[in-house]
Parts: sequence; structure tokens; C-alpha cells
Amino acid sequence: MSGDAGPATPCPLCEAAGGAILWKDAVCRVVLADEPDYPGFLRVILNRHVREMTDLPPEERLRLMAVVYGAEQAVRNVLNPDKVNLASLGNVVPHLHWHVIPRFADDPHFPNPVWGSRLRDRPHAGPSGLAAQLADALSRTLNT
Repeated sequence: MSGDAGPATPCPLCEAAGGAILWKDAVCRVVLADEPDYPGFLRVILNRHVREMTDLPPEERLRLMAVVYGAEQAVRNVLNPDKVNLASLGNVVPHLHWHVIPRFADDPHFPNPVWGSRLRDRPHAGPSGLAAQLADALSRTLNT
């Protein structure tokens, strides 16, 4: 597949976890992103360097998406957001990863995208022990 070659320049998602690892298997990892305005912002990151979904064999594509959906469900179970945004961009970091972003009516950008114009100064408050709660929910959702 064309996306299996390593990056021409250093890749931050090959060199580091990309956040606090909450769950991992042979295909990918789910990390809690360091995004203070967005408690529960997760990234599902492919463990090897691949640029595009179509560079993956079908079974790996299915597994990655099952983890994305499981991460969305874990976020919904723990945080009960008003909406969950899923995004796979990779323009800045061309290493296959998905953003799983819980959205709340009082978050800094809602209803705009998180990368859009900020409408409020205060972040949505997350519960204490959020990382542990999400790790537990991910384990229950993805290890079945």
C-alpha cells in the first residue's frame, strides 16, 4: 500500500503518543488530547504511519472505524454532550488519526467548529477524574 512508507520529515504521531493513552490495541490508540477548552477531546491514532484511509487494507479500515465509533460512544456515556464531532483532517500532521470531540452548548466555539471563531471565553467544565472515567468506558466499549 502506498501509505506504509515512513514520513519524509519527522512525524509527531510516530515519535510520541499524541496525548495521554487511555486505550490501545495492535492497530491504534485512543488518547486524551491536551485541549483545556474541550474536556473529553479524544484522538484515535493509527499506530503506524499511514496518510489516508484508503491506504489501509479493508479489515484494518473497519477496525479503526470501530474504535472511532467506540470512542464516540464512550464520550457520550461519560459526558452526555449536546453533540459529538468526528473529524479526520491530517493537513498539518499527515498521520492517520481521528478527532472525537464532545461539544456542549456552552463550549467556547459552539455552534461553530472548534477551529472556527471563538464565541465564549470560558471552557465547558469537565468532571473530575475524567481520564479514568473515559479509560474505563473505552475498555468496556472496545474490549467486548
